[in-house]
Amino acid sequence: MKTFIKTYVLPITFIVAFASQVPAQTKRKATNKTVVTTTTTKKVKNNTANRRISSSKVTYKKPTKKVVSVRSVPNKTVVKHNGQSYYYANNRYYTQSRGRYIVIAPKVGFRIKTLPQNYKRVRFNNHNYYSVNGTFYVEYNNEYEVVDPEIGTVVYDLPDDYEKVTIDNQTYYEYANILYEKVQVDGTRAYEVVGIIDME
Repeated sequence: MKTFIKTYVLPITFIVAFASQVPAQTKRKATNKTVVTTTTTKKVKNNTANRRISSSKVTYKKPTKKVVSVRSVPNKTVVKHNGQSYYYANNRYYTQSRGRYIVIAPKVGFRIKTLPQNYKRVRFNNHNYYSVNGTFYVEYNNEYEVVDPEIGTVVYDLPDDYEKVTIDNQTYYEYANILYEKVQVDGTRAYEVVGIIDME
């Protein structure tokens, strides 16, 4: 029996232990590419395909809207849409007003040929959205078009300049007229699209 253990069991144990350590020691190459995150979403609470909410029903927590502006935008790219010039730099869009550049979200229908580097892929109802700083794009004719996301779409972070709002005494988060509700998805904090504000 001792001979059997020495001849077969010990060498097999040694080989298994050695083989299980090899993957842990394998060197992995670090990449400096855009990270694409695919998110899965939970089922929609209501069956409303397009919940539009009048801006008159929305109360902002702060009386004035957050406005981010800078005096100059170095290395900017000019993008025209419907006669309006947008300036793109640092993964943000700007418009020019009174000698300053104001951060804005591009409007629905706005198209670009290449997505910004920091996009995240969001999958919902068999559609791929590309989310960048609170703006949603879909691929259309070899370009990317800004769209309103579907109700029930879930993201895991909001842009820094989101606003807190209340509608019928319920608190929501708003960015670029998209309303979000804070939710938990598999124990992780997330934000679900619950409506679109109609500006009047």
